[in-house]
Amino acid sequence: MSMDFDSFVLAAATADLADATHPMAREHADAAEFRMDLADGDALAAFEAYDADLPIIATNRVEWEGGEAADDADRLDALATAAEYDAVEAIDVELEAMRRGDAAGIADRIPEDVSIVASVHDFDRTPSIEDLRSLASAATEHGDVGKVVTTAESVDDVPRLLSVTREFTAQGSPVATMAMGEPGRHSRAVAPIYGSRIGYAPVDPADATAPGQFDVASLAELVTELAPNPEA
Repeated sequence: MSMDFDSFVLAAATADLADATHPMAREHADAAEFRMDLADGDALAAFEAYDADLPIIATNRVEWEGGEAADDADRLDALATAAEYDAVEAIDVELEAMRRGDAAGIADRIPEDVSIVASVHDFDRTPSIEDLRSLASAATEHGDVGKVVTTAESVDDVPRLLSVTREFTAQGSPVATMAMGEPGRHSRAVAPIYGSRIGYAPVDPADATAPGQFDVASLAELVTELAPNPEA
């Protein structure tokens, strides 16, 4: 059974699948995002040894989008192989890789019950609302969830991202959004209110895989506390 992302999924982001057995992950996370590109040793061997209950989002992030994986066919081959493990219920693939053809056929290489998160990261800024709409549209066209991650230069950048999040959620197009950096840190807790379907947080804040991440226990508490109360 794949993650359908009909509701918010809190992923414990890690380069070590042993973190999925940590009490904090078991208590607060809905899934584990395994950063294959950051793993020590053979990432595929880690899937072989995995025996925790959390489903996995497998990510093998390429260098030009902030990861450490080489830009070659081996990276995508490893990701497609990872998708064959029962515990892997989603994979994250860069939107640009699918647009330019490198990963255009990856959907045909993975099991039908594995979801695709089509992701795009802007490490310099938060684009205009028109450009955010364009990115979200392309990402949701290529993936089951469109993941748009930007960098906030000020808190004023975040409302644009939240507006697009709400817009796409309202039209039935699942997106996952967040703004990196200190000025955008609150977006990780607030975006789920607007419909963002995935949040990422390490078990230990020292192991953050992106700027501005909360630890998994803190983010779980914030998301729960901020969730709208229909009875209020």
